[in-house]
Formats: sequence, structure tokens, C-alpha cells
Amino acid sequence: MLKRNVRIQFEAKKKELDMNLANNYKDLAHDALKELDTMVMKFKEDNLINEKDYNKLSFIVSEYKTKMSHYHH
Repeated sequence: MLKRNVRIQFEAKKKELDMNLANNYKDLAHDALKELDTMVMKFKEDNLINEKDYNKLSFIVSEYKTKMSHYHH
């Protein structure tokens, strides 16, 4: 179970990413994805999430990476 503050931060960044994708803001979407990836790693480094939650959040990030792999100008 994710801590409330971790879940809120993750969901906010994910929402930003989704909005950028929906509005076709490619550069902003890539930036948000990098920030989301960094955020998940930072949560793990700071022991704010356990291994199970880290794997779950990392999977979500990897899904976005796959989805955006051909998302260029």
C-alpha cells in the first residue's frame, strides 16, 4: 500500500504526463516522463516505498516509455 503523500505526488505527475500527451505537447510529455521516472527512483532510494510498490510504479513508467518510444517531432 502506497503512502498517501507518495500516491498523491505520483498521481499528480502522471496526470501532468497524460494531459501533455492528450494535448500533443511532445517535449513537455517527455519531460514529465523523465520526472516521473526520477520520482519513482527517489521514492525507492529514500525508502518511501517497498520493493513491491517500486516494481508496480516502475512498470507503469515502463508502459509510458514503450507508448512514447515513437513519440517524436
